[in-house]
Amino acid sequence: MDGTIVVGVTDATGAWGALNWAVDRAVARRERLLLVSVVGSAWGVVGEETLVERAIARATALLEDGAVRAHAAGVDAETRLERGDPVARLIDVSEGAALLVLGSDFATDGSRLRGVRGTRIAAGAHCPVVVVPEFPEQGRAGVVVGVDGSEASAKAVAFAAAEADLTGESLTAVMTWSPVPVPYELDEYPRDYLDRMQTLTTEELSIALAGLRQDYPDLVVTTVVESGYPTIVLLRESRAARLLVVGNHGRGALGRFLLGSTSQAVLTHLPTVAAIVR
Repeated sequence: MDGTIVVGVTDATGAWGALNWAVDRAVARRERLLLVSVVGSAWGVVGEETLVERAIARATALLEDGAVRAHAAGVDAETRLERGDPVARLIDVSEGAALLVLGSDFATDGSRLRGVRGTRIAAGAHCPVVVVPEFPEQGRAGVVVGVDGSEASAKAVAFAAAEADLTGESLTAVMTWSPVPVPYELDEYPRDYLDRMQTLTTEELSIALAGLRQDYPDLVVTTVVESGYPTIVLLRESRAARLLVVGNHGRGALGRFLLGSTSQAVLTHLPTVAAIVR
């Protein structure tokens, strides 16, 4: 499925926003879509068969509607109806895909939780996962990427740079730092210590971005380095951005099913379309 964008299709408002985003991307990049809807497995409860049949019929209709939307835009789109756990099935389907696109689990104001499937899928997917807000805003521009020097961060930078260069937008790279915690009350850190932390972090960000100018000579890159919590700074810097990119810091056997704190917070508050890159 190399070059294929997989889209999770449900009847939620956010899912249709995700489909529209994926169609627009496929048009611009001449990519193909695979629309996937998942109906859960039966438990064997009396009367369940009728319920499952209705769910399958509804899911089939949603997939057909999505395919019509894609075909009308000139996009090659296939549909697939899966059975089983939605998280597990979408993670499986993501293997070999270029992107997996989902609607947000959260309402626009962040106050109403609908579920954590998107977070779990983003943590376990085999490809970058793009999560689209319930009502994505128009007129946004630019790509913002969070950088922390890790391997996941390096992949996020590469993904973000390619995205920005392809659309002719600017790239904003954000890196934060925090003073070392001390086990006693400290009224003020030494000025030279804070200056040194700022300088070291700026140098680390420069190293993380090394090579971008050679790979993308026309790409305009700006940097933001400051003391603070990564999530707060990223949310602020991406308010008017088209895309926010962060790395997934899952580690080990359990790490595949967990998101790092920054990725988790980004999906919870979702200031714009966000890409989680493993």
